[in-house]
Amino acid sequence: MFGKILIANRGEIAVRIIRACKEWGIATVAIHSDVDKNSMHVRLADESICVGTHQPANSYLNIPSIMSAIELTKADAVHPGYGFLSENTEFAKILEDYKIKFIGPSSKLIKMMGDKIQAKLIAKKYGLPVIEGSESGVSNINEAKKIIKNIGFPVLIKAAGGGGGKGMKIVNKEEEFESLFLTAKLEAKKFFGNDEVYIEKFFQNPRHIEVQILSGKNRTIHLHERDCSVQRRHQKLIEETPSPILTDELRNELFEKTVKMVGQIGYEGAGTVEFIFENNKFYFLEMNTRVQVEHPVTEVVTGIDIIKEQINIAFSGETSLKQEDIKPRGHAIECRINAEDPSKNFQPSPGTIGMCHQPSGFRTRVDGSIYQGYKVTPYYDSMICKLICHGRNRGEAIQRMKRSLDEFVIEGIQTTIDLHKKLLDHKKFISSDYNVSWLDNEKII
Repeated sequence: MFGKILIANRGEIAVRIIRACKEWGIATVAIHSDVDKNSMHVRLADESICVGTHQPANSYLNIPSIMSAIELTKADAVHPGYGFLSENTEFAKILEDYKIKFIGPSSKLIKMMGDKIQAKLIAKKYGLPVIEGSESGVSNINEAKKIIKNIGFPVLIKAAGGGGGKGMKIVNKEEEFESLFLTAKLEAKKFFGNDEVYIEKFFQNPRHIEVQILSGKNRTIHLHERDCSVQRRHQKLIEETPSPILTDELRNELFEKTVKMVGQIGYEGAGTVEFIFENNKFYFLEMNTRVQVEHPVTEVVTGIDIIKEQINIAFSGETSLKQEDIKPRGHAIECRINAEDPSKNFQPSPGTIGMCHQPSGFRTRVDGSIYQGYKVTPYYDSMICKLICHGRNRGEAIQRMKRSLDEFVIEGIQTTIDLHKKLLDHKKFISSDYNVSWLDNEKII
């Protein structure tokens, strides 16, 4: 096994990776910015090294500084977590060139599946249904208008080089198109350095379903699906598994096609293939070549440590698991706890945490990195921890989550805890009668 792994990330995912490494007996290196020197991931790692100032571009995205940290600490592998450099082709390629193991797929695969247009063509080639729209990047407005003439409104404009809701615009009618197209191009250039966008048919009331996979040279397996349809402005708030709306026939067909595609492209590592689901039909959305924020719900129902499996595949090239080993039990729900004020349009709420009591109990898990006295800064993503609850069925999981949210105390900053309580009590959530547009169209707060 690896001797030492450098974690090129921060916060709860860095803590999560450190814990998995410790169970393998692997030494860990935490990188941090100047404002993160007292963070939990720095405290838990065997070594830590500052890689720059608080701006992500100067620290967690600073490839030369991170490479220096790898050299100084003599790490033989790097785990990127999610976000930051986790899907950065240049970073993965540099590590390959220097014979340092990137815990993830090859730079070639990251580039191939990170290009949404190429990924769409690959999915189509291997039998996955895709959304009608452009088959290459679009930068010319006249070309865009021709595409729209064929597919009709509403349409979705998305940045070709990125995700997370950046550079994404919904266009409902022709009069809005030109200004939103230009805005999307500007945002795409700003966030991803590439102003190309692609255009596809917009679905009004879809669910967001994703399939977790593990793949090595020897085989590709799935760890079933997650339903991530409770979203605000394309940002996930609540995830669960299994999806309460799928039949076994639908999910098995989806698993078979997904595993086939991932295996055929020679993928190695953990990954997630995302779909939208509407009118009883699936459509390929994208593939994330990394671990997902919501991976814990899959872990608690399958009993599989996805991070440890990632590390094992990176070291050996193979997965130790077979499909028959995967036997999900019960139902799991995850709530993302953000340092935001929902009553003020989800305005970020940095500050120093006062009293902090995290819930515990039967089948209750908190993945986080906060503590009393911890300073939440305004420089990074507002998610501060995740609460995961597991039950024998969906009803029990909901009740356990409600009990756990009642126990959760974070003083000194505003959080989304009370919002989650309202969501779990809402009749639409309880009956699973919602879609990705629910929170953007209905006032909950």
